[in-house]
Amino acid sequence: MHRLDFAVILIYLAGITWFGASFGGSQRTLRDYLLGGKTAPWWAIALSIVSAETSTLTVIGTPALAFRGDFSFLQVVFGYLLARIVICVLFLPAYFRGEMFTAYELIRRRFGERLRRVTAIEFLALRALAEGVRVFAISIVVSIILGSGVGVSIAVILCLTLFYTYEGGLAAVIWTDVAQMLLYVFGAALSLWIVLHQIPGGWTHVAEIAGPMGKLRVFDFRFGPVHEYFQRPYSFLAGIVGGCFLTTASHGTEQLMVQRLLAARDRASSQTALMASWIVVAVQFTLFLVMGACLFVLYREQGRTAPASTDSVYPLFVWQSLPAGLAGLVMAAILAAAMSNLSAALNSLASTSIMDLWRPLAAHADRDDGFWLRRARFATLAWGAILAGVALLARHWGSVLEAGLSIASIVYGSLLGVFLLGLLTRNAGETAAICGTAAGLGVMLYVRFATSIAFTWYVVIGSAVTFATGLAVSAMIGERSRVPQRENVRP
Repeated sequence: MHRLDFAVILIYLAGITWFGASFGGSQRTLRDYLLGGKTAPWWAIALSIVSAETSTLTVIGTPALAFRGDFSFLQVVFGYLLARIVICVLFLPAYFRGEMFTAYELIRRRFGERLRRVTAIEFLALRALAEGVRVFAISIVVSIILGSGVGVSIAVILCLTLFYTYEGGLAAVIWTDVAQMLLYVFGAALSLWIVLHQIPGGWTHVAEIAGPMGKLRVFDFRFGPVHEYFQRPYSFLAGIVGGCFLTTASHGTEQLMVQRLLAARDRASSQTALMASWIVVAVQFTLFLVMGACLFVLYREQGRTAPASTDSVYPLFVWQSLPAGLAGLVMAAILAAAMSNLSAALNSLASTSIMDLWRPLAAHADRDDGFWLRRARFATLAWGAILAGVALLARHWGSVLEAGLSIASIVYGSLLGVFLLGLLTRNAGETAAICGTAAGLGVMLYVRFATSIAFTWYVVIGSAVTFATGLAVSAMIGERSRVPQRENVRP
């Protein structure tokens, strides 16, 4: 490792930690700590959404997809656009009826306190598992830089991120997200420029080699036998439909994303931020897929053997091929992606733990904001320790990008199904919704561990089972919603 690279990385880590911690002085209430005081502009929230949506799994996982496959993952990105439209029309009007701190307050208003706790616990389990994979993903990069083991790498990145998240709350999360996202996109663009200069003929030669091999294909309209079709994760329907359901669930029902949307000044700002974020996401995924195709051609032209884990192909190229100083800058950019997502996860896990579980059940729930602000900070530290444990287990779960998405998709189905049950129906009550949630989660566990169905279909199946079961149980028992009409959340 060149000293200049190490110096660049250290300067970045120190600078971003100081910047995030500098927001600590403005954190006086739960509204400040969990919603950033609702003062962030729409464009900052949009970039923060992108940072949370892409993460290190995108930075190191997406080039690997193109390296060993093609561009068909972009079909999922088009599904992301449809999902954003659905959320703007259906979810955000309900979220902005009064001030909410978490997505699961919407469930309480519509169904009651029991189901609020169920959905909150689902989110906590989902985010802990999925974020553990992301922490492991960044440990790959840190271990390349330091030559250290996984445990040390996880500890380094967690401790630094915990420090400024603990101090600065959501305001620190959003504004460090903005800085970090700009850095890692710049790092990716710089890497692409350098790799193209290492390939004689540049992009023209890449297209000549990769094109005939089908590696630049975006849309996959092949059908074939039904049982085989549903095993392919990036067919056209799996990408569009699966991507739509996946993002509707992640951005419409999961606190990690909803917290950012709730931090906007008003509903219009929230909708603008969400739609603008898709443009950046589409550009980002395209950039990283092109990077993967270029690395494939570079390896082929130079007769090099691909690394045992293709997830490391991009960070290895950066560390081994870029000039001193630039390698450190791009590695810092990859760390930026990790820290931005991890800080958001820690804050959202803490907010859900406090607002949906601890405070409603506490005998002293009416204590002042200072008391609960201290509890929220304690919860942030506790979740940091839990994520470290999950990250150590994630070493055995396969491709980091697909492992993260498949874990999330198991729970997203039941979450989305119960939210749709509340938003699209008036009569289904809490008992029917709980039965639907249980059925959806049970079916998805079976699908995940007993079938070969592709993960892109998980949310579609889970939400359909949850919604249909809730309706059926409601009709069978003659249940009616007990929520007063004034609190009904249907738009």
